[in-house]
Parts: sequence; C-alpha cells; structure tokens
Amino acid sequence: MALQITNTAGIYEINGELNAQNVVSLNNHFNALLESSKMITLSLNKLNDIDTYAVSAIATLYRKALSSNKIFYIIGQENEKVNLQFQSEKLNYILRKDVL
Repeated sequence: MALQITNTAGIYEINGELNAQNVVSLNNHFNALLESSKMITLSLNKLNDIDTYAVSAIATLYRKALSSNKIFYIIGQENEKVNLQFQSEKLNYILRKDVL
C-alpha cells in the first residue's frame, strides 16, 4: 500500500506502510511543515507497518522540532506494530496515546 498523508482537524494521519522506500517523502513533507507551523500532530495509528528507518526519521523530525521550539506530538501507542518498533529502538518515550 502506498503512503498517504491526510490532514483532519490539524492532525496529520499517516496511512499505509512507512519504510525506507518512502521515508524521504515523509521527511520532505514534514520538514516543510516545520518551517511554517508552530505545532504539528502526527498520528501513526493507521499505519499497517513501519521499519527502523522510518522510526529513525520520525525521531529526527521530533528532535528538529524540539530544537526549533516547535510542538511536535506523535500519536501511536495504540498501534501495536508502531509501539513495538519504537520500543525496540528505545524511542517509545516520544509516542503519545492521544493529544491532550
């Protein structure tokens, strides 16, 4: 399944599979958003699969947002595949259950 990014009520939902083949598209999209937005909410709950390259790319975006004093929420604890992949990379601390 191809990667699809939708924006619903300010939450960017990622659908499909996020992996080394399409992570560049994700980076390009969110790097541009970081330039123009003060807050980004990224939901990974509808991902079918995610690999270590994608987890690393999301963590890099998260660190970039923090260093730029931007708010960057990553929702995805409900998705077991996402949660396990972030745990295996010892990055599960950046995942949230939902937005406050």
